[in-house]
Amino acid sequence: MKLSRRLIAGLPFFLAFSARAQTWPTKPLRIIVPFPAGQSTDILARVTAEQLGKALGQQVIVENRPGAAGTIGSDTAAKATPDGYTLLMVTISTHGIAPALYPKLPYDPLKDFAPIINVGLTPQVLMASLKSGITSVQDLIAKAKTGDLNYGSSGNGSASHLAVEQLRAAAGIKLTHVPFKGNADAYLALQSGDIQIMSDAIPGAVGPVRSGKAKAIGIADDKRSPYLPDLPTIIEQGVPGIVAVGWIGLSAPAHVPGPILDRLNAEMQRILEEPEVVEKLKGLSFVPAGESRQAFAAYIEAEIAKWRGVIQAAGVKID
Repeated sequence: MKLSRRLIAGLPFFLAFSARAQTWPTKPLRIIVPFPAGQSTDILARVTAEQLGKALGQQVIVENRPGAAGTIGSDTAAKATPDGYTLLMVTISTHGIAPALYPKLPYDPLKDFAPIINVGLTPQVLMASLKSGITSVQDLIAKAKTGDLNYGSSGNGSASHLAVEQLRAAAGIKLTHVPFKGNADAYLALQSGDIQIMSDAIPGAVGPVRSGKAKAIGIADDKRSPYLPDLPTIIEQGVPGIVAVGWIGLSAPAHVPGPILDRLNAEMQRILEEPEVVEKLKGLSFVPAGESRQAFAAYIEAEIAKWRGVIQAAGVKID
């Protein structure tokens, strides 16, 4: 009897939500980007906003909320009203690595969000200094077993850091981590020979590699990249399980009505197949992803588990 009363009491709320979902959208939407303007996440957000605006018949505004490695903007989105008018660009940093890296994360990446779709993928590229004489992954492993090698990253706990830690643990070698304030400084150290190895996502790596300023020795993915098709994967070179792929997707606060999430997923599936969008992603060296809401949710959960294992095994701590 009490259960029936609860169900009846909750019926007006459910009906109101259902009615809003059927008429949505009736006003502009916003996509929160938890990083500064001009970065890859921001650029993909603006491509998404432009195309979604056309599809939904409403303006879609990009709002940058940078800070604390993307956790400030993510927390803002998590606490937004779940009515489908606030969306968030989620990344490997905010929803893959941060849950294991920050002991007091202000949001739960699984409970506080409703994943919509994975937008773009970009694997890490393992590179060697031209002065190191390292030309392959097996060459790196052999040299690491006979002497001290340094590797640089864009910062402690970054994807570029953890990608090399994943390799180091799998290969059973010793490498000394040298964190920098960003990849630009790490590239300078690589060119000078102060560090022998570094990793970066394809958008940042293709320039130095193609200009001959760095030697690409492996892709951290289970397949080769169309942007560096002649470069073998690290797995191909004898180290299994090395997959470190950056990703940027679209999510919403938890409890947004299912019909709204389904509409957004369907529109984004279509958008990611548009030749104009494919070309824009290609210009950024991203591979379009596109998948169901359920598949993206499972992907995020798997990423959290994977990077938690790498972080714990390496003993990575934020300073």
